[in-house]
Amino acid sequence: MRLFASDLYRNFGIGFVLGAVLVVGAQADSWSAAVASPAQAAEVPQAPAPSDEFVIAPDQG
Repeated sequence: MRLFASDLYRNFGIGFVLGAVLVVGAQADSWSAAVASPAQAAEVPQAPAPSDEFVIAPDQG
């Protein structure tokens, strides 16, 4: 039996992947609160309509 056989690396790789899946699965609930809700578009601002007292009417003459 060799110390650095390819089976050793394969088993470490499988263990690493399974461990990463377990960590991600355990943390998935806490990540949902950290994700922001979808953005809401702001309403388009409307310019105020001019008041009659500020309208300059041409002379009728």
